[in-house]
Amino acid sequence: MLAILVIVALALLTISFRSPTSGALHDAQGYGASVLRPFQIAAERVAAPFRDVYGYFHGLTTAKSQNEKLRQEVREWRAEALKNEAAAAQLPGLKKQLRYEEGPSYPKDYRAVNASVISFPSGPFNQQIAIAAGAHSGIRRNTPVVTADGLVGRVTNVFPSTSVVTLITDADSAVAAKDLTTGVAGLIRRGQGESLILDRVPKDQVVSKGDRIVTQGTRDPRYPDIYPYGIPIGRVLSVGYTDSAIFVQVQVAPYAQFGTFASVAALVSKR
Repeated sequence: MLAILVIVALALLTISFRSPTSGALHDAQGYGASVLRPFQIAAERVAAPFRDVYGYFHGLTTAKSQNEKLRQEVREWRAEALKNEAAAAQLPGLKKQLRYEEGPSYPKDYRAVNASVISFPSGPFNQQIAIAAGAHSGIRRNTPVVTADGLVGRVTNVFPSTSVVTLITDADSAVAAKDLTTGVAGLIRRGQGESLILDRVPKDQVVSKGDRIVTQGTRDPRYPDIYPYGIPIGRVLSVGYTDSAIFVQVQVAPYAQFGTFASVAALVSKR
C-alpha cells in the first residue's frame, strides 16, 4: 500500500510540472497532495532525528579538528614563551660576565660635564672648537662630546680649565657607527658640505633613507672604542650605488647643528 502511495505521489509531482493551473487534473492533483500530506509529515518526523544526529556528529568532528588546531598553536606559543623567558633569565648573569667586553654604556656609565663653547672653527679646514672645561672637571683626551641632539666629536687636547674638541666633521675623523634599523656597520666620515657619510658599507648590505645612525661602541675588548654604544649621530639622507664603487654611498644628515650650538656636554666615565 505504501509503495502504491509513493508511486502516486511521484506521478502527481511529474504531472504538476506539465499540467495547467486549473481544471479537473489540477483539482485531482490538489486532492492527492492533501491525501499524501500526512505521509509527508510522518516521513519528515522520522527523518528529523537522523538529520539531527548527522548534524551533531558533523559539528562534533569539525569542533574536534578546530580544537586540536588551537591546542597545537597554544603548545607552539607556550614553547616560544618559555624559550624567551629562559633567555631573559640568563641575561643578567651574561651581562655581568660580559661587563668588561661590553665596556661602559651610554648614558648610564657617564656623567655630563656641561661647558660653553668659547671658540669656533676658524675655517673649513679647521674643524675644532674650544670649550670652557678641562682637566679640573675630569675631562681627558678622547672624552666624547655631545649636544642634546647628538654626537659632536672628541677631546683632543686638555688644559686645566679648557679643552680642544675635534669635530666629527674633521677630515681625519672616523667614528664606528651602526644603522639601528638594519644593524649595518660602517664608519662615519666627513661628507660634502655639512653632511656626513657612512663609509665602508658593502653593496650587499641594506641601508634605507631615514634610518637612524648611532655609535657602534666597543666590539672587541682588545680594541676599545672611544665612543660608547648608542650616541645618536644622524639620519640617512640618501643611498647611492655605482658600478665602479666597492661600497654603497650613504649620505647622513647629522643631528647636531654644527656652528650654531653655544654649549656642549663632555661625557666623563663614572668608572
